[in-house]
Amino acid sequence: MKVVAFNGSPKAEGNTFHALQLVTAELEKAGIDCEIIHVGNKNIRGCLACGQCVKQQNEQCVIKDEVNDWIQKMKVADGILIGSPVYYSGIAGTMKCFLDRSFFVAGVNGGLLRGKVGAAVAAVRRSGGIPTFDQLNHFINYAEMLVPTSNYWNVIHGLTPGEVLQDQEGVQIMQVLGQNMAYTLKLVENGAGKVEMAPQAQKVFTHFIR
Repeated sequence: MKVVAFNGSPKAEGNTFHALQLVTAELEKAGIDCEIIHVGNKNIRGCLACGQCVKQQNEQCVIKDEVNDWIQKMKVADGILIGSPVYYSGIAGTMKCFLDRSFFVAGVNGGLLRGKVGAAVAAVRRSGGIPTFDQLNHFINYAEMLVPTSNYWNVIHGLTPGEVLQDQEGVQIMQVLGQNMAYTLKLVENGAGKVEMAPQAQKVFTHFIR
């Protein structure tokens, strides 16, 4: 099994990276391969709302950059882990651009992430961690992924790179998340061919102008 993790921080080895690494260390102990991809330092723009991914149905965004490669990594992975630092009580901008585009392409191309195991983590100095964690989970929930939990919300605290490792409760939260994610992945693997997943519903798409 394979989990691909996305680091939404501009810093390659900042606190978001350390949070992800705490989770992936537990996954690797359970025999699950992990890859951490650095997103936050890339030159990625937001969705153009052009609709070409809907029309073409080729699992690609019309903007040609790393996002298309990452979509394919997500497609073949068993689990997806997304992490972001907190910017103004929200997801860091580059990470938000990546999530908007990749999850939309995945959704309109047959639900590429449906049934996969997905989790989110946030690294924060002081406050805004819960809103950011909530925003990250919006993507996972909308994609119909299976969400493992921890023993508290998946937020870890620190300022300078690596300082989150001093947050004893935060470290435990990440470790428990990794253990529960491994357990969920193994449940899915062992249920394959034995438990039939419900057919994907045709999306009802409405608006509020009558």
